[in-house]
Amino acid sequence: MARKQENFFYKNFKESIAISHEASEFLKSVLLDFNPEELDLQKRKLHEIEHRGDAKKHEMTSELVRAFITPIERDDIFRLSQNIDEVTDAIEDILMQMYINNITVLRDDVVEFANILIQCTHALQTMLAELENFKKSKNLRDLIIEINHLEEVGDEMYSRNMRRLMTEEKDPVTIIAWREIYEDFEKACDACEDVASVVESIIVENT
Repeated sequence: MARKQENFFYKNFKESIAISHEASEFLKSVLLDFNPEELDLQKRKLHEIEHRGDAKKHEMTSELVRAFITPIERDDIFRLSQNIDEVTDAIEDILMQMYINNITVLRDDVVEFANILIQCTHALQTMLAELENFKKSKNLRDLIIEINHLEEVGDEMYSRNMRRLMTEEKDPVTIIAWREIYEDFEKACDACEDVASVVESIIVENT
């Protein structure tokens, strides 16, 4: 019974981050075939994905309440579950911001930013698949470093895109709209790094 319960936690982590990755891929698909008239429908579809992520987080919380023994500290399980959910939330916020700001034309650098997010969530999937064997894994630390690097690439992209926006765009409404969108992209990358940071702290505390 204890082993089955332990498997639940790691399985939930993997299922939750798979939802985050699905959200990042859905966002890119929207951007590649961008149609402003479909933004309302697309944001609702992305919200359905996000809602499944919420359900996974609630499952985790419920299991934590019942569990007598957990494979790692309860606080770490809760923080990791929460941070994974925040990745999906942050991705949803990007599309929501596009809808709120009535974006009708994409800037040419936005798909590149979406690609970074996909790389981040994919790396998180690989990392969380290794978590169950974190005491023996030879790849976890490299995966954490990779995610940190991708977040730095996202930061650089944010700075570059914001500079272009401020120096090339003249319409103040457009500037405000895209500044918020770029900020949400950066927050999504930061959320991915936060997941890696929790995993890193778990390794340090338990090895």
